[in-house]
Amino acid sequence: MIQGLAGFGRVLVVAPHPDDEVLGCGGTIARIAADDGEVHVAVVTRGQPPAFSEEAAARVRAEAEAAHRHLGVRRTHWLDQPAGRLSETPHSTLNSALQDLFVAIRPDTVFIPFVGDVHLDHQLIFLSSMVAARPHQAEYPPTILAYETVSETNWNAPYVTAAFIPQVFIDIERSLERKLEAMAMFASQLRALPHERSLETLRALAILRGATVHRRAAEAFVLVRTVI
Repeated sequence: MIQGLAGFGRVLVVAPHPDDEVLGCGGTIARIAADDGEVHVAVVTRGQPPAFSEEAAARVRAEAEAAHRHLGVRRTHWLDQPAGRLSETPHSTLNSALQDLFVAIRPDTVFIPFVGDVHLDHQLIFLSSMVAARPHQAEYPPTILAYETVSETNWNAPYVTAAFIPQVFIDIERSLERKLEAMAMFASQLRALPHERSLETLRALAILRGATVHRRAAEAFVLVRTVI
């Protein structure tokens, strides 16, 4: 078991789309950064025409940059793979993009989307992240955690796809407000309650996850691997 967030070392959060990193790990990112930890975020995809206008993609990118500054992210890496079209992209291309990033950053801990998410981009990025993190060389990330994304993780098919059953809970009582402030910067992505992507929903989920382990607020993760 990792004792304290310092045990995470250099952290890489892999986000399929801008805002996934805040939805799933925003409180954890803020907490690590507040303790002078090094957090990198990789945004894998970018909206491209005709499905997304250049103006919309630029707006979301600016929102993400503001949110990352607010959370204390050390650096944001933009991989610019086609959003919503990863299934049409050669899997080797996605593998290579993430492998190159892992080699450049040399993360100790990686947060990745959950394999059971309903969005195919999330599933493919999980698989490519696992390829990039394979222990086929002397250096590889010893710890991998999968995060939950509201409106993606909770909409998988029960008993058919993998269920998100967390074993790791990170206390975010002191960083929850910063997470919500960062998410509020994604004006183009936020929705009003009762939509899942509302600030009220994120607060409620943090309270629920926290209460599971007798804390006031937490983020929950599935532990994929840890090497001690």
